[in-house]
Amino acid sequence: MTDKLIIALAQLNPVVGKIDFNLNKLRKVRAKAAKIGADLIFTSELYSCGYPPEDLVRKPLFVSEMTAAIEALALETNDGGPAVLIGTPWVEEDRLHNSHVLLDKGKVVTARHKYDLPNYGVFDEKRIFDPGPLPGPINFRDVRIGVPICEDVWTPDVVECIAETGGELLLVPNGSPFEIGKSDMRIHHAVARVVESGLPLVYLNQIGGQDELVFDGGSFVMNADRNLAWQMPAWREDLAITYWNRAGNTWQCQQGKTCDIENGLSAIYQAMTVGLRDYVNKNGFPGVILGMSGGIDSAISAAVAVDALGPERVHCVMMPSPYTSQESLDDAAAAADMLDVKLDTIPIEPAMKAFDEMLEAQFVGREMDITEENIQSRSRGLTLMALSNKMGSMVLSTGNKSEMSVGYATLYGDMCGGYSVLKDVYKMTVFELSKWRNANKPRGALGPFGTVMPDQVITKPPSAELKPDQVDQDTLPPYDDLDTILNGLIDNESTIEEIVGMGYEYSTVMRIWKMLDRSEYKRRQAPPGVKIGHRAFGRDRRYPITNAFETAYRPKQRN
Repeated sequence: MTDKLIIALAQLNPVVGKIDFNLNKLRKVRAKAAKIGADLIFTSELYSCGYPPEDLVRKPLFVSEMTAAIEALALETNDGGPAVLIGTPWVEEDRLHNSHVLLDKGKVVTARHKYDLPNYGVFDEKRIFDPGPLPGPINFRDVRIGVPICEDVWTPDVVECIAETGGELLLVPNGSPFEIGKSDMRIHHAVARVVESGLPLVYLNQIGGQDELVFDGGSFVMNADRNLAWQMPAWREDLAITYWNRAGNTWQCQQGKTCDIENGLSAIYQAMTVGLRDYVNKNGFPGVILGMSGGIDSAISAAVAVDALGPERVHCVMMPSPYTSQESLDDAAAAADMLDVKLDTIPIEPAMKAFDEMLEAQFVGREMDITEENIQSRSRGLTLMALSNKMGSMVLSTGNKSEMSVGYATLYGDMCGGYSVLKDVYKMTVFELSKWRNANKPRGALGPFGTVMPDQVITKPPSAELKPDQVDQDTLPPYDDLDTILNGLIDNESTIEEIVGMGYEYSTVMRIWKMLDRSEYKRRQAPPGVKIGHRAFGRDRRYPITNAFETAYRPKQRN
């Protein structure tokens, strides 16, 4: 009977669809683990193809190439090195599964399939995968290893089945995306499964950005006594060599590293940085270009871009109109200087005059209104897209969640862009993040130490500067009130009556709800952006654009 195991935990950053790249990275890690004498190397969920693969797995050619690549990797395990327990799409009896397969001694030994396919929030695995049966453990070197896959440990059924069929330890592969408070939730579910089963548990998570999702790693090992034997780092790749000993009927992992896990503003900033870095790099953009207005949203977006990519890959453009203040010009220049990025100035007044002349006959007899304001914004969007087309850099949109919620943004104007780091960040959090970044340089950041924007960028009243003396509060409630109302409507699905009960005027709450409801068409056309909270716009929150339902949001009839 085996009394010792060395298990290598590969917390890696795959690229969706880049099969050879992912497997070659794993080969390098396996070679390193082999030198240490590892018995088994373990990967995250669907590592071979990257997670989530979405409809790629509906392509027969993709599945066949994936299968061939796994079988080729299996042959390599005949070299006497570690076996491989790898996440991959796998076909069995003409059914496509989200699986983990064991490769050992030159062959595919066995597979375990995900039983509980998530179908909520950003997950819709039921439309692309078939669920597996309740899985029993895998017999590896006379050790009965349970492999519940991600969602399988969020409820008791799968682990209960593994324990009842003789499982001795749990290896849990995950593709668990970041959101605020998620790390605590993972620990909570791990503790529950360990207590119920009496088995030690390895929680191995993916790292890196994939479109709007960001995977934060933070993998860990929890012994049967609920103590953490390992805590791997968040936000970076890592290889943990874990040593296991049999003590009677229980396996125990020797104490290893325990890294601190970032939370709060630090975690949010890391998510924004990693999400942007991987989106730009994995899609092959040379860098980013963004409009630098002198306001807080563009300043913090530029800081994130520099921290993610380095200053040499960030191009800022100031596009003043006749309504742009000297203060904004100075603040934009100062922030660009602090970040050491290229800043160009391209006035949009010639474009404004050209549109005035072009539309004069059509607009005769009509007063100036929001139309002319939107022309300014669209002139800036057109300018940035022209530079992007010519230079190759991706336009970085700078709108925040508060603005996107109520439609305080211009389609084909400031909404132009390929990606947004603030898409799921409310305005008050933008203020907090800006203060935090001025006081802290994040781990791994490529930007400078010290302040990255002038203090007045944070403290001055926000303004779109599309007309004389304009401030955001001309149109919107104060941002602290607005964000509280939006959090109720979006994150908590509160009724108007419930929010009014918090002390807000009925007319204000109703106006904000109508703005939220009627701006869905804009959000459908917004660029992707980093998911931060549990109800991000997009797959987390899907409302029909054509929607006449209001009853549920109205308060009870008043006398």
